[in-house]
Amino acid sequence: MKYFALIAFLFTSSVWASGGYNFFTNAEHALHNPMLPAHTLALIFGSLVFLVVGLLYRLKVSSLSNPTIPDKGISLRNIVESLGQAMYTTSKSVMGEESAKRYFPYVIFCFCFILVTNVMGVLPGSMSPNQNLNTTLALGIFTFLYFNFQGIRAVGFVSYMKHFAGPMPALALLIFPIEIISISVRPLSLALRLRGNMDGDHLILGIFSELVPYIVPIPFYGMGIFVGFLQAFVFTLLTMIYIGMATAHHDHDEHEAHH
Repeated sequence: MKYFALIAFLFTSSVWASGGYNFFTNAEHALHNPMLPAHTLALIFGSLVFLVVGLLYRLKVSSLSNPTIPDKGISLRNIVESLGQAMYTTSKSVMGEESAKRYFPYVIFCFCFILVTNVMGVLPGSMSPNQNLNTTLALGIFTFLYFNFQGIRAVGFVSYMKHFAGPMPALALLIFPIEIISISVRPLSLALRLRGNMDGDHLILGIFSELVPYIVPIPFYGMGIFVGFLQAFVFTLLTMIYIGMATAHHDHDEHEAHH
Protein backbone atom coordinates (compact mmCIF):
# COMPACT_ATOMS: atom_id res chain seq x y z
CA MET A 1 0.00 0.00 0.00
CA LYS A 2 2.82 2.42 0.81
CA TYR A 3 4.41 1.83 -2.60
CA PHE A 4 1.07 2.45 -4.28
CA ALA A 5 0.75 5.70 -2.34
CA LEU A 6 4.25 6.74 -3.45
CA ILE A 7 3.48 6.02 -7.12
CA ALA A 8 0.16 7.88 -6.84
CA PHE A 9 1.96 10.85 -5.32
CA LEU A 10 4.48 10.93 -8.15
CA PHE A 11 1.72 10.80 -10.75
CA THR A 12 -0.46 13.51 -9.22
CA SER A 13 2.41 15.77 -8.18
CA SER A 14 3.89 15.61 -11.68
CA VAL A 15 0.63 17.00 -13.04
CA TRP A 16 0.62 19.56 -10.24
CA ALA A 17 4.17 20.72 -11.05
CA SER A 18 3.53 20.69 -14.80
CA GLY A 19 0.93 23.41 -14.22
CA GLY A 20 3.73 25.72 -13.07
CA TYR A 21 3.00 25.52 -9.34
CA ASN A 22 5.95 26.28 -7.09
CA PHE A 23 5.39 26.46 -3.36
CA PHE A 24 8.26 28.88 -2.65
CA THR A 25 7.38 31.22 -5.52
CA ASN A 26 3.78 31.33 -4.33
CA ALA A 27 4.98 31.96 -0.76
CA GLU A 28 7.15 34.82 -2.02
CA HIS A 29 4.14 36.45 -3.70
CA ALA A 30 1.98 35.91 -0.62
CA LEU A 31 4.51 37.48 1.76
CA HIS A 32 5.19 40.56 -0.41
CA ASN A 33 8.60 40.90 1.24
CA PRO A 34 11.52 41.78 -1.06
CA MET A 35 13.91 40.50 1.63
CA LEU A 36 12.45 37.01 1.28
CA PRO A 37 12.65 35.89 -2.36
CA ALA A 38 11.80 32.32 -3.34
CA HIS A 39 15.38 31.01 -3.17
CA THR A 40 15.81 32.46 0.34
CA LEU A 41 12.60 30.79 1.51
CA ALA A 42 13.84 27.52 -0.03
CA LEU A 43 17.17 27.95 1.76
CA ILE A 44 15.42 28.52 5.10
CA PHE A 45 13.26 25.45 4.57
CA GLY A 46 16.27 23.33 3.52
CA SER A 47 18.20 24.50 6.60
CA LEU A 48 15.32 23.47 8.84
CA VAL A 49 15.16 20.04 7.18
CA PHE A 50 18.92 19.69 7.63
CA LEU A 51 18.67 20.55 11.34
CA VAL A 52 15.70 18.24 11.92
CA VAL A 53 17.46 15.29 10.26
CA GLY A 54 20.55 15.94 12.37
CA LEU A 55 18.47 16.18 15.55
CA LEU A 56 16.60 12.96 14.77
CA TYR A 57 19.88 11.16 14.15
CA ARG A 58 21.37 12.49 17.38
CA LEU A 59 18.32 11.43 19.41
CA LYS A 60 18.40 7.99 17.81
CA VAL A 61 22.10 7.41 18.57
CA SER A 62 21.87 8.77 22.12
CA SER A 63 19.03 6.34 22.90
CA LEU A 64 21.06 3.25 21.89
CA SER A 65 22.81 1.12 24.47
CA ASN A 66 25.39 0.00 21.90
CA PRO A 67 25.69 2.54 19.05
CA THR A 68 28.34 0.45 17.27
CA ILE A 69 25.67 -2.03 16.12
CA PRO A 70 23.87 -0.76 12.99
CA ASP A 71 20.12 -0.85 12.57
CA LYS A 72 18.47 -3.61 10.58
CA GLY A 73 17.40 -2.73 7.05
CA ILE A 74 17.23 0.80 5.68
CA SER A 75 16.94 3.52 8.30
CA LEU A 76 17.78 7.18 8.68
CA ARG A 77 20.67 6.27 10.95
CA ASN A 78 22.15 3.76 8.51
CA ILE A 79 21.88 6.22 5.61
CA VAL A 80 23.52 9.06 7.58
CA GLU A 81 26.33 6.84 8.87
CA SER A 82 26.97 5.29 5.45
CA LEU A 83 27.29 8.72 3.87
CA GLY A 84 29.50 9.91 6.73
CA GLN A 85 31.78 6.89 6.49
CA ALA A 86 32.11 7.24 2.72
CA MET A 87 33.01 10.92 3.00
CA TYR A 88 35.49 10.29 5.81
CA THR A 89 37.22 7.61 3.73
CA THR A 90 37.40 10.06 0.83
CA SER A 91 38.76 12.76 3.14
CA LYS A 92 41.56 10.50 4.31
CA SER A 93 42.55 9.64 0.75
CA VAL A 94 42.54 13.30 -0.33
CA MET A 95 43.92 15.14 2.71
CA GLY A 96 45.58 12.43 4.79
CA GLU A 97 44.37 10.93 8.05
CA GLU A 98 45.45 13.77 10.36
CA SER A 99 43.93 16.49 8.20
CA ALA A 100 40.75 14.42 7.75
CA LYS A 101 40.28 14.26 11.52
CA ARG A 102 40.85 17.99 11.85
CA TYR A 103 38.72 19.29 8.98
CA PHE A 104 36.06 16.60 8.64
CA PRO A 105 33.34 18.54 10.52
CA TYR A 106 33.33 21.22 7.84
CA VAL A 107 33.65 18.67 5.04
CA ILE A 108 30.64 16.62 6.17
CA PHE A 109 28.63 19.79 6.80
CA CYS A 110 29.22 20.93 3.20
CA PHE A 111 28.26 17.55 1.77
CA CYS A 112 25.12 16.95 3.83
CA PHE A 113 23.81 20.50 3.59
CA ILE A 114 24.29 20.72 -0.18
CA LEU A 115 22.84 17.22 -0.64
CA VAL A 116 19.67 18.11 1.29
CA THR A 117 19.17 21.40 -0.54
CA ASN A 118 19.92 19.78 -3.92
CA VAL A 119 17.39 16.98 -3.45
CA MET A 120 14.73 19.57 -2.60
CA GLY A 121 14.70 20.56 -6.27
CA VAL A 122 13.59 17.06 -7.28
CA LEU A 123 10.32 17.31 -5.37
CA PRO A 124 7.43 18.44 -7.60
CA GLY A 125 6.30 21.96 -6.82
CA SER A 126 9.55 22.69 -5.00
CA MET A 127 12.91 24.19 -5.93
CA SER A 128 16.51 23.98 -4.80
CA PRO A 129 18.03 27.15 -3.34
CA ASN A 130 21.19 26.11 -5.19
CA GLN A 131 19.50 27.05 -8.46
CA ASN A 132 20.21 30.66 -7.50
CA LEU A 133 23.71 32.11 -7.82
CA ASN A 134 23.34 34.05 -4.54
CA THR A 135 23.14 30.79 -2.58
CA THR A 136 25.95 28.96 -4.37
CA LEU A 137 28.21 32.01 -4.31
CA ALA A 138 27.69 32.32 -0.55
CA LEU A 139 28.71 28.65 -0.18
CA GLY A 140 31.75 29.24 -2.39
CA ILE A 141 32.85 32.35 -0.47
CA PHE A 142 32.40 30.62 2.87
CA THR A 143 34.55 27.72 1.68
CA PHE A 144 37.12 30.19 0.32
CA LEU A 145 37.35 31.95 3.68
CA TYR A 146 37.55 28.62 5.51
CA PHE A 147 40.45 27.03 3.63
CA ASN A 148 42.44 30.29 3.61
CA PHE A 149 41.86 30.70 7.33
CA GLN A 150 43.07 27.15 7.95
CA GLY A 151 46.14 27.74 5.79
CA ILE A 152 47.02 30.92 7.69
CA ARG A 153 46.31 29.20 10.98
CA ALA A 154 48.67 26.39 10.04
CA VAL A 155 51.78 28.44 9.19
CA GLY A 156 51.04 32.08 9.90
CA PHE A 157 50.11 34.87 7.50
CA VAL A 158 53.59 35.66 6.17
CA SER A 159 54.52 32.03 5.48
CA TYR A 160 51.14 31.41 3.88
CA MET A 161 51.54 34.35 1.51
CA LYS A 162 55.06 33.17 0.62
CA HIS A 163 53.43 29.99 -0.63
CA PHE A 164 51.91 31.99 -3.51
CA ALA A 165 55.30 33.36 -4.59
CA GLY A 166 56.54 30.00 -5.82
CA PRO A 167 59.84 28.24 -5.14
CA MET A 168 61.98 30.63 -7.22
CA PRO A 169 62.45 34.17 -5.80
CA ALA A 170 63.44 35.50 -9.23
CA LEU A 171 59.97 34.67 -10.59
CA ALA A 172 58.02 35.72 -7.50
CA LEU A 173 56.79 39.00 -9.02
CA LEU A 174 55.32 37.05 -11.94
CA ILE A 175 53.98 34.02 -10.09
CA PHE A 176 52.43 35.82 -7.10
CA PRO A 177 49.71 37.79 -8.97
CA ILE A 178 48.90 34.73 -11.11
CA GLU A 179 48.45 32.58 -7.99
CA ILE A 180 46.35 35.25 -6.27
CA ILE A 181 44.05 35.52 -9.29
CA SER A 182 43.85 31.72 -9.54
CA ILE A 183 42.82 31.28 -5.91
CA SER A 184 40.44 34.26 -6.02
CA VAL A 185 38.27 32.74 -8.77
CA ARG A 186 37.70 29.51 -6.84
CA PRO A 187 34.54 30.74 -5.06
CA LEU A 188 33.04 31.76 -8.40
CA SER A 189 33.97 28.47 -10.09
CA LEU A 190 32.42 26.51 -7.21
CA ALA A 191 29.28 28.66 -7.35
CA LEU A 192 28.81 28.51 -11.12
CA ARG A 193 29.39 24.75 -11.31
CA LEU A 194 26.85 23.96 -8.60
CA ARG A 195 24.27 26.48 -9.78
CA GLY A 196 24.55 25.52 -13.46
CA ASN A 197 24.15 21.79 -12.90
CA MET A 198 21.25 22.10 -10.49
CA ASP A 199 19.43 24.63 -12.65
CA GLY A 200 19.93 22.45 -15.74
CA ASP A 201 18.68 19.33 -14.00
CA HIS A 202 15.58 21.12 -12.71
CA LEU A 203 14.94 22.52 -16.20
CA ILE A 204 15.05 19.05 -17.79
CA LEU A 205 12.67 17.63 -15.18
CA GLY A 206 10.32 20.58 -15.66
CA ILE A 207 10.27 20.16 -19.45
CA PHE A 208 9.38 16.48 -19.28
CA SER A 209 6.77 17.15 -16.59
CA GLU A 210 5.09 19.69 -18.88
CA LEU A 211 5.22 17.49 -21.97
CA VAL A 212 4.11 14.21 -20.40
CA PRO A 213 3.13 14.58 -16.73
CA TYR A 214 2.41 10.84 -16.31
CA ILE A 215 5.02 8.08 -15.79
CA VAL A 216 7.66 9.57 -18.13
CA PRO A 217 9.12 12.05 -15.58
CA ILE A 218 9.55 9.34 -12.92
CA PRO A 219 13.02 8.15 -14.13
CA PHE A 220 14.12 11.78 -14.11
CA TYR A 221 13.37 11.95 -10.39
CA GLY A 222 15.98 9.23 -9.93
CA MET A 223 18.37 11.08 -12.21
CA GLY A 224 17.72 14.28 -10.27
CA ILE A 225 18.61 12.62 -6.97
CA PHE A 226 21.77 11.21 -8.55
CA VAL A 227 22.76 14.62 -9.96
CA GLY A 228 22.09 16.23 -6.57
CA PHE A 229 24.31 13.66 -4.86
CA LEU A 230 27.03 13.99 -7.51
CA GLN A 231 27.15 17.79 -7.33
CA ALA A 232 27.28 17.72 -3.53
CA PHE A 233 30.17 15.26 -3.77
CA VAL A 234 32.02 17.34 -6.40
CA PHE A 235 31.68 20.55 -4.36
CA THR A 236 32.88 18.75 -1.23
CA LEU A 237 35.73 17.01 -3.06
CA LEU A 238 37.00 20.34 -4.39
CA THR A 239 36.69 21.76 -0.87
CA MET A 240 38.86 18.92 0.46
CA ILE A 241 41.42 19.52 -2.29
CA TYR A 242 41.56 23.25 -1.54
CA ILE A 243 41.97 22.60 2.19
CA GLY A 244 44.68 20.05 1.48
CA MET A 245 46.53 22.48 -0.81
CA ALA A 246 46.26 25.30 1.74
CA THR A 247 47.66 23.19 4.59
CA ALA A 248 49.95 20.70 2.80
CA HIS A 249 53.02 22.94 2.85
CA HIS A 250 52.56 23.20 6.62
CA ASP A 251 52.94 19.43 6.94
CA HIS A 252 55.92 19.55 4.57
CA ASP A 253 57.61 22.25 6.66
CA GLU A 254 57.10 20.23 9.81
CA HIS A 255 58.61 17.17 8.11
CA GLU A 256 61.65 19.20 7.02
CA ALA A 257 62.07 20.62 10.53
CA HIS A 258 62.23 17.13 12.06
CA HIS A 259 65.08 16.30 9.69
